[in-house]
Amino acid sequence: MMDVIIVDDEPAARRTLRECCEREPDLQIVGEFGDTRSAVEAIRRRPPHLLFLDIQIDSLSGVALARSLDPETLPLIVFVTAYHHYALEAFEVSAVDYLLKPFDDERFRKTLARVRRRRDAETGAERSSVLNSVLAQIERSARVLSEARPRILAESGSRMHMLDVEQVELVESDRNYVKLTVGRETFHARSTLQQAEKSLQSQPLLRISRSCLINMNHVREISRTPRGDFIFVLAGGTTVTSSEGCRDPVRQYLERLKLNPMGRDGGPELAPS
Repeated sequence: MMDVIIVDDEPAARRTLRECCEREPDLQIVGEFGDTRSAVEAIRRRPPHLLFLDIQIDSLSGVALARSLDPETLPLIVFVTAYHHYALEAFEVSAVDYLLKPFDDERFRKTLARVRRRRDAETGAERSSVLNSVLAQIERSARVLSEARPRILAESGSRMHMLDVEQVELVESDRNYVKLTVGRETFHARSTLQQAEKSLQSQPLLRISRSCLINMNHVREISRTPRGDFIFVLAGGTTVTSSEGCRDPVRQYLERLKLNPMGRDGGPELAPS
């Protein structure tokens, strides 16, 4: 029997992993977390045999979590990501396993078969060495993305425009198109919201409804409605409101950005999620 911990900030992703694990007789879920701080505390109290870990929790804090683990009790790690560049560059040539979202039951079972083989074949030192190599590759991939200047083509009226993705404040689905807001201007591109999210993956995007993504680099003010939904005022003056279905994920994301007045050492400390 393998004890399992799941760490992913998306409730739907955690549910999918949980349901997949529950169908396997040799897996026992002992923890499920949407933030890295709670996960680290639980892993240190009771190290699992297997850890499903999302890379993209609040930037790359999934990597920071993996680096913080004790090499003596290092679990088998399956990295979970929605971004193919991490998977293709960092995992295909290594012994570390990954799941690329969205994945199906067949892909999960193949990954789990590799995990079972690794559990019997690897020493702790080998596992730690391979993990460090993969984490370094993930960080290099992230730096390349952040240093690049990705651009996308969109239209306004009868003209096509090249947009720097860092300038895009808001992305909204509009039937077979997406609407991109840059300051007080709007542009359209024939795309799905999911495809647009991948094109803008170098930016800190936050999904606030099924049809709307905002670039957190352009948020200037946040307030609440009487019902508890979040109102975002963007740099260009656009105002958008989160949906009830995204209320909890948005709240959890914003909680991770807060600072406590003082940490134990007298300095600022991140508020717990």
